[in-house]
Amino acid sequence: MEDRTQQEQASPEIEARIRESFDRQGLMRHLGAQITRIAPGRVHIALPSRPEVTQQHGYFHAGATSAIADSAGGYAAFTLLPENTEVLTVEYKINLLAPAVGDHIEAVGTVLKSGRTLTVCRLEVFGVQDGRRKLVANGQQTLIRVNRPEQ
Repeated sequence: MEDRTQQEQASPEIEARIRESFDRQGLMRHLGAQITRIAPGRVHIALPSRPEVTQQHGYFHAGATSAIADSAGGYAAFTLLPENTEVLTVEYKINLLAPAVGDHIEAVGTVLKSGRTLTVCRLEVFGVQDGRRKLVANGQQTLIRVNRPEQ
C-alpha cells in the first residue's frame, strides 16, 4: 500500500467527505490541527507549534501528539470505506520516541490491513523543523467500521 499511496490522491468525493468530517471535530479545531494530505489509505495531519499544545518543558504535549495520530489513522481507514459507513477507534498504542519539537508536528496514518469489519493502521508522528523531519512517535491502531447513524 505504501508505494501506491505515495503517488495517488484521493478522489474529490472522498476528499470532500474526509474534510467535512474533520471539520466537525471540535478537538482538532481546538488544537489547530489541519489535514495536509489525503490519499487512498493514507492521511497526514499537521499541528503548528504554539504554547497551548505544549507541556511544561516546551515540547508538544503527548496528548496533542496522540490525538493527531489517532485522527490520521482513523481518516486513513475512512478513505477506503463505503460512503454510508464511518470508523471508530477500538484501540491504539503509541510509543513516544523523542521529545516532539519543531515548527509543527505531522502525523501520518497508513492503512496496513483493511478488512470488512476491522482496519489496522500504522501511526507515525514527525517533528518538523525547517523542512527536516524527525520521527518522534510511532504506534498502531485498530478501528471498527460502523454504519453511519440515521439523521
